[in-house]
Amino acid sequence: MAVTSSGLKLMIGGLLVMAAGFLLLAGGGSDDPQVFNYAMFDFRRLVAAPIVIVAGIVVEVVAIMRRPKKKGE
Repeated sequence: MAVTSSGLKLMIGGLLVMAAGFLLLAGGGSDDPQVFNYAMFDFRRLVAAPIVIVAGIVVEVVAIMRRPKKKGE
């Protein structure tokens, strides 16, 4: 199985999408451990970030499973 440039671009794109999802998860901590911070439970961390991470995984699976086009096609 040969590595194609389009497959490699898809793999890198999937990794970048997953990295963006993990960046969306970051933050929300509190400087004072005695104070509860409700920012941990906002839409970005509970909904958007997991969807972006799963989308990156789907892109990775597509990049791995996709067949390269033959020269005659």
